[in-house]
Order: sequence, then C-alpha cells, then structure tokens
Amino acid sequence: MTTHRTGPAIRTQALTKTFTRHKQTVEAVRGLDLEVADGELVAFLGPNGAGKSTTLRMLTTLVAPTSGTAEVAGYDVVREQRAVRRSIGYVGQGNAAGHQQRGRDEIVSQARSHGLSRTVARERAEELLAAFDLTEHAGRPVSTLSGGQRRRLDVAIGLVHRPRLMFLDEPSTGLDPQNRVNLQEQVQRLNRELGTTILLTTHYLEEADAIADRVVVIDHGEVIADDSATRLKAGLGDLVSLGFATPDDAAAAAARAGRIDGASVDVSGPDVTIRVAHGRDLAAGLVTELAAHDTPVRRIEVASATLDDVFLHLTGRSLRESNETTEQAGPADTEGAAA
Repeated sequence: MTTHRTGPAIRTQALTKTFTRHKQTVEAVRGLDLEVADGELVAFLGPNGAGKSTTLRMLTTLVAPTSGTAEVAGYDVVREQRAVRRSIGYVGQGNAAGHQQRGRDEIVSQARSHGLSRTVARERAEELLAAFDLTEHAGRPVSTLSGGQRRRLDVAIGLVHRPRLMFLDEPSTGLDPQNRVNLQEQVQRLNRELGTTILLTTHYLEEADAIADRVVVIDHGEVIADDSATRLKAGLGDLVSLGFATPDDAAAAAARAGRIDGASVDVSGPDVTIRVAHGRDLAAGLVTELAAHDTPVRRIEVASATLDDVFLHLTGRSLRESNETTEQAGPADTEGAAA
C-alpha cells in the first residue's frame, strides 16, 4: 500500500509553465491555483492549447514548473518526485502495454517494478484482472484485445501499486459507446468503492457530466470555472425558444422578455430565444402574458443547459469543435502548446 501525507490530494499555487517556441515565449499555464480533496473525482476540461495537458505533466513530474508550487499526495512535485510517482497512477492516451505481451505478464512486470515480490505481484495481477473483467483474456497478446479491453488493462496497470491518486488522460477516446460506458462505470467504482482520487481529462462532456463531482474548466492557462456540473448548468440557465406569426410580434415579445432579470434575449425574424435561469418555470407565465398583450406564441421549446452549452459560453467555442480543428503538431510543438 502506498504511504502518503495528510492534506489534499492535489494543491497548486500560482503554478506557471512557459516554453520558448520559434524564439517566442509561450505561457502554457498561468498562475494556476487548484485544490482537489482526497477522494474527489474531478473532470479537468479545456480546448486544445488551454494548458490542461501541461498541467498534468507538471503534476505527474514529467515537466518541471517554471514558477509556483504544486503538491501531489502531500509531496512537492519538484523536490520529492520519487514520492509523488510512488503515490500516483497515470493512464495516458496511448496504450501502456506492449502489443506482443500478454496482459497478465504486463501487470506482473509492472508490479515487480514497484517492488512487489513475485508471489505478491501475481496475486495482485489476478485481483486486478478479475476486477476489470479481464481474467479470460489475460493470456492473449495485447494486440488481440478490443479497444475497451485494452483501456481496462491500462487502468489496471496504473492501479497495480494501489495509488492514492489516479490521473486519467482521455481514457474513453476511441471507444465505442458501450465500452465507454463500461469504462466510466469502472472509474466510478474506483472512486466510490476504493476511495481513489481521480483527475481525468475528457473530450466527452456528457462523460464529465455523468461521473465527475466537480468540473474544472481551463482556458489560456487559467481556471475559468470550477463547480459541480449541476451548478454550472443552472448558472447558465434554460434556453426558451418562441415562434411568432410575424417579426413584429417577435420584436414585441423580445422587449417584454428583456424585462426578466438576468435574461439574455436574441431575435431572428419571427423567432425569439431567451437564455435565463429557471426558464422552464418562467415559460408558462411569459406565454400567458404575451397572449394577454395580443402577441400569441405559436411555438415554444424549452431546453435545459448542457455542459457543452456551458463550455461554449465560457470559452466561445465547442470543446469537440476545438479538438477537431486543431492542427497536428510535431513533438517540439506539442509540449509547448499542450492542450
């Protein structure tokens, strides 16, 4: 069992990382303050180039900070790197296991590298294989496993030394919907049943919404939102869409809707959209009021905010769109413009 100090699982203060690219200084992370409590499951979101991967690299001791401080499992990421590494598990975007190796052998090898005896390493391998429903596949070469089986094996390898804290970088990317759900269930089980603190990055906002206790959004190297998904969505409000017979009716309705506290109103021809907190509750009263003033509503739709709506509101772009349009960078560029 990994030993650790008391306190939060992650704490950063004014954490900063700069790179030099093409003779210019790039500030990938700008004075980041972040705290993750023991036992939390936190989704760390941001568009490509936002600084989230650079942050993960610093927290896992792969990249040294330019300034500021970071503690992981109570250990300083610069002065106590070995202790940090003993305390964490890390699952990157690539597969951890050698393609021609057998799954069971890979877990045993990792356990041995962490100092477990041969007997204990084998016991630990069987325990993890059973936990991740991989026992019947353990004797097969990794290259013959499905995408979902490989990702479960990656997580099992990351857990071999029973770390206090797991970093999961895009764990569901490339998986089909069924395997994605299965992996999400495994991640939740790790957190809820074993108490493992988890910090994950994901491009699937519905995944963050479904499993995370907190959502931290980073952009341009700074935290721009930090709350539960429920509160972030409630803060943005519902979207009420109204249709009218004429543009004049829409304009009149927009003027009345604009009197609602906190409402954001847009008009396009005969259509009006209103973004407002508790819009679902206000919609019926607004329709009644408009009808009483000879501005009858012909169509109404009410949609609750999604995490994608929140992300778009905060950053000005969709998370999926930002990742689909990002240009491919070479190794020298990727680190400096880490996502």
